[in-house]
Amino acid sequence: MIYKNKKPLALFLLPAFAFMVVFLHYPFVKNILNSFQNIGGLAAPSKGWLDPWYANYVKMVQDKNVWIALKNTLYLMMATLVFEVGMALVLAILVDQIQVGAKFFRVVYFFPIVISATALGLLFNLIFLHDKGMVNQLMELFGYSGSLIDWKSDGRALATMFLPVIWQYVGFYFVILLTGLNNIPSDLYEVASIDGASRWQRIRFITLPLLHNVLCTCVILAVTGALKVFDLPWIMFPKGMPQNTTWLTSTYMYYHSVETRNTDYGCALAVLIVVIGIISARIVNAIFKEKDY
Repeated sequence: MIYKNKKPLALFLLPAFAFMVVFLHYPFVKNILNSFQNIGGLAAPSKGWLDPWYANYVKMVQDKNVWIALKNTLYLMMATLVFEVGMALVLAILVDQIQVGAKFFRVVYFFPIVISATALGLLFNLIFLHDKGMVNQLMELFGYSGSLIDWKSDGRALATMFLPVIWQYVGFYFVILLTGLNNIPSDLYEVASIDGASRWQRIRFITLPLLHNVLCTCVILAVTGALKVFDLPWIMFPKGMPQNTTWLTSTYMYYHSVETRNTDYGCALAVLIVVIGIISARIVNAIFKEKDY
């Protein structure tokens, strides 16, 4: 009866729809309008439209730190695809092959995603500390006789920042891919084994094709998620340190919105992030098309 009478369905949908309008769609539209206005800080009233109204977007094109942030975010996207999704796929396949201890590995690999990114940022600051950090102490323990390495220096800063981000989110994609592997019928593997297929052939011709759609989902989440990574990089490298080389689109937006109180420029950067996210998702969808098996 509930499917014949549509009124109760609308009654249950309206509260969720109102919540989305108030807390998502209205702020999004308001953010676009704010990017064309002169706003001196968070919650500050607008002082009118900019002259010209598109001044923030002209400034964005001329701002060299924006290009640094875009370049670093692109690097992070590629790193998440290769290492986050790639490592998660390898770990999921390995765990799916074992019978004893599978639950233990599921908990261990998923555990980093449960920890606060702020706490992880502080932890990795101590790990990569130049003076008596854990990494440098281990190098001394194993006989490295050179000078202590500054892991947060200009040449190593990006790798030092990307490592904890990748480490934290591998478990997230690991769980998604492991769930996809569990949905593949075991009969297919048994038939392939009877036909003489090796383990690598079973992975290549059964696991990967049937896991294609799940992989597509993980790739889209990884690419769009790289645009939103903020807390861990900001804790480790606040204000683009060192020498404005570690900006990401998210951290640079926060810097202008909160730190410099140049909120209207921060709103323009937020619009840029949304546009890049939509374009990236469309490109990934075009490259990794879902298949119907």
